[in-house]
Amino acid sequence: NGNSNNQPKSLRNLGLLSGICLIVGTMIGSGIFISPKAVLEGTGAVGPCLCVWAACGVLATLGALCYAELGTMITKSGGAYPYLMEGYGPVLAYLYSWMTVFVLKPSAFAILSLSCAEYASTPFYPECTPPVIISKCLAAAFILLIVLVNCLSVKLASYVQNFFTAAKLLIIFIIVVSGIVMLAQGNTQNFKNSFEGAATSFGAIGLAFYNGMWAFDGWNQLNFITEELKDPYRDLPLAIMFGIPLVSVCYVLVNVAYFSVLTPTELLQSPAVAVTYGDRVLYPVSWLVPLFVVFSTFGAANGSCFTAGRLIHVAAREGHMVKILSYISSKYYSPAPALIFNGILAIFYIIPADINTLINYFSFAQWFFYCLTSLSLIIMRFTRKELKRPLKVSFIPVTVPIIIPVVVVIVSCYLVLAPIIDKPEFEYLYCTVFIVGGMIFYYPFVHRKFSWTRRVMSE
Repeated sequence: NGNSNNQPKSLRNLGLLSGICLIVGTMIGSGIFISPKAVLEGTGAVGPCLCVWAACGVLATLGALCYAELGTMITKSGGAYPYLMEGYGPVLAYLYSWMTVFVLKPSAFAILSLSCAEYASTPFYPECTPPVIISKCLAAAFILLIVLVNCLSVKLASYVQNFFTAAKLLIIFIIVVSGIVMLAQGNTQNFKNSFEGAATSFGAIGLAFYNGMWAFDGWNQLNFITEELKDPYRDLPLAIMFGIPLVSVCYVLVNVAYFSVLTPTELLQSPAVAVTYGDRVLYPVSWLVPLFVVFSTFGAANGSCFTAGRLIHVAAREGHMVKILSYISSKYYSPAPALIFNGILAIFYIIPADINTLINYFSFAQWFFYCLTSLSLIIMRFTRKELKRPLKVSFIPVTVPIIIPVVVVIVSCYLVLAPIIDKPEFEYLYCTVFIVGGMIFYYPFVHRKFSWTRRVMSE
């Protein structure tokens, strides 16, 4: 194994197709199949619900274009971490890695694995809900399998991602085509007067966007593996410009298909919308839906693990995590210690009864860092003019639209504040205290580098 100062470089063996599959495969998890009702609850009607899904796709694309310029300007893996490091210095970069490494990445990995386990075990318990212990043990097994695959081969992990992305696009295609058939047969009653009863409050629309963007989460995943792309200057922006609009169109069309069969009330009452839809439209092959939900969640969990390992590795390489987490396998060229660490944390997150609440409260902090990252792009346009910029955040080949990162910054601020204003709760304060509390470890172990830590912390 190498170390932070003398380590083998990760092989650049991921091409454009793998990049698109990573974006699509990570963004499309279980949410669009299980319960897209949160957006409908926030908007109150079918018309604005579809508008919010489309607007979320536009926002995700704009944010990803900002990340595309940052990724081609600073060609380091780790997502927002290296951009925050260049834009603001080590403290904010450390706090981002602290929050993401210890909460967001492993808990998201755990949630996806639990969703996969629940759907995989359901056929064996046709008359009842699978026992919790069975679901949790199966989820732990999925986590161990995914970590093993990612440790043994970057290419194998990429092939797994490509396969499961193709599988989830297939079931989306089936749902969309069947929805078009239902519409052609005259099932359009849910689209008549579709804006009646729409919610108009600041908080309600904000929460609808908030939940919609949660389903789009993953639009920045390719920036976590920039160092492993064959040609990041070409593949990063192209994968973003193909992948995110593809997901956006899929999400809107799938929701249209749902509303061709289910009334808004039925959709809100359904525990798993795609399964309810399949039972009504795809019988006798409705079993395909839960099967492909398993494929979808497994692929999303694999993508989450793949990118989490790169963030942990880069943070450790910069001295913000324990030194051993910066090692790369000299045989498999994978950040094995970082992947294993993420897997261990994910297994711990499986133990609590419900961690979805935790994720929801920490998401507002994630948007805070999205805001800072987009703002860093604006700042570095003026402070780091010497950096090479192979891509501009614009389709016009000149240094213009600062308007794009400005829009992303404004909307990010809105998404941070909207849920807190609409429903202020102490949990947001607890999350903030946890994030800022990371400074307790930063000051002695990273900034001061106490002598007894120098053997385990990188210089």
